[in-house]
Amino acid sequence: MAPVPASLLRALSISNPSKASLSTAGLGSGFTSTGTIRATVPSADEQGEEERCYFVKTSGDGQAAEEMFRGEYESLNAIATSVPGFCPRALAWGPLEENDGKSFFLATEFLDLGGGGRIGQSLARRLGKLHSTPAPPDPETGKRRFGFPVPTFCGDTKQPNRFHDSWADFYANERLMTILEISEKRNGPDAGLRDLVEQTARTVVPALLRDGHLGYDKNGIGEGVTPVVVHGDLWSGNADRGRILSSGYNGDDEAGDVVYDPSACYAHSEYELGIMKMFGGFGSTFFTAYHKIVPKTEPVAEYEDRVRLYELYHHLNHYAIFGAGYRSGAVSIMQNLIRKYGD
Repeated sequence: MAPVPASLLRALSISNPSKASLSTAGLGSGFTSTGTIRATVPSADEQGEEERCYFVKTSGDGQAAEEMFRGEYESLNAIATSVPGFCPRALAWGPLEENDGKSFFLATEFLDLGGGGRIGQSLARRLGKLHSTPAPPDPETGKRRFGFPVPTFCGDTKQPNRFHDSWADFYANERLMTILEISEKRNGPDAGLRDLVEQTARTVVPALLRDGHLGYDKNGIGEGVTPVVVHGDLWSGNADRGRILSSGYNGDDEAGDVVYDPSACYAHSEYELGIMKMFGGFGSTFFTAYHKIVPKTEPVAEYEDRVRLYELYHHLNHYAIFGAGYRSGAVSIMQNLIRKYGD
């Protein structure tokens, strides 16, 4: 056990440092250090005391850490606002040490994971509710737009999330073209890959996702698609059975399937399914239950191709992060889609 840094005590309103401790035993991740804070605080009725538990991430990666934690803070709260109990609420983020400029923290509610049962029993219901709840209007325009108020990170890849009225424009520019540029900075110029990504953005994306097409059946009947909050990095390693401890929010303590480490944005709901299909782990039972809540978007005949197009982004992102092993998967997806939908 270690003392809790003063910045975290202030952020969590823990007034007595002697009644709080920080444990980092057995915790860690690829891009951050993690820990647990346990503190004894006055109870809500002020008649006694109760123990609270918080989860903390820290990083000394300067501006990248600052942006990453701000993005996760906004992502967690966007999900928790729509579906209480589906993920921990973010409580605070900021500098770990005053005038340091390098070290930052994110503090969230604590997830008690491994509550028993197979994942999927309530994931379909909770994810379906998330994907059925329209994203909040853009405060500047009053319209529901595709994007997010802040950049987010998928792994260590920064996603700018600039707002667009068109989902096709958002996906082509904020995802495909952005990850191509990041990949070239990390892996070097790749004329063949660039040509495929540019063709995909120029021809396949409009063919499948353009306004007036996506969300309309073969008779032209429909309403387009409405932006919803998506987790953004929902592979099976970012979901589990569990519940949130001592949150103080109604509904947050209900045991069920929970998610964490989000990379949220306001998107087409099926964008979520790309990485879920890429790595598996959810199964046909989940998707059957999920699509009873969130039906496949029209044109339904193009559903599988849309999900593969969304999966493409994650192949390209994994190539940017981890290298050559993921390039072939991205190339195969693009070649198949271009043959079917290209010029």
